[in-house]
Amino acid sequence: MAYDIAKFLHITGIVMLMGNITATAFWKVFADRTRDPRIIGFAQRLVTLTDWSLTFWGIILTIGGGYGAAWIAGLDLFGSAWLLWSQMMFVIAGMIWLIILVPIQIRQARVAKGFAQGGEIPDSYRRDSLNWIIWGLIGTVPLVAAVWLMVAKPY
Repeated sequence: MAYDIAKFLHITGIVMLMGNITATAFWKVFADRTRDPRIIGFAQRLVTLTDWSLTFWGIILTIGGGYGAAWIAGLDLFGSAWLLWSQMMFVIAGMIWLIILVPIQIRQARVAKGFAQGGEIPDSYRRDSLNWIIWGLIGTVPLVAAVWLMVAKPY
């Protein structure tokens, strides 16, 4: 029963994490395309809100549930190639998000506060938006690979 609970928490975390980063990217891109400062400012505020309420807790549940399930099952975290590679992919994705995407997002949130009430959207915000989506897609690839490894356990 404990293993099932840990696995449930792990899967719930993945659903929260992958669902939020995917949905956020879509609606942020569509908000940016409107070129309406109020819509973009609102969307940027929600990116920050959903990252703290869904992405952050999704990461916590993914890690806690995953390591909990592995511990309960008696798995060697470094003994199976699929388990080792999935952890490495998760770390790579996390590093991209922490080193590149979070600073961009913080800058965008600060700038968006200034134009959210109808001000001018600076070019720096638009450059950051493009970099955010490009690096977000790049950072999602290892996360998707980690999920595939966890499901398929190919070796």
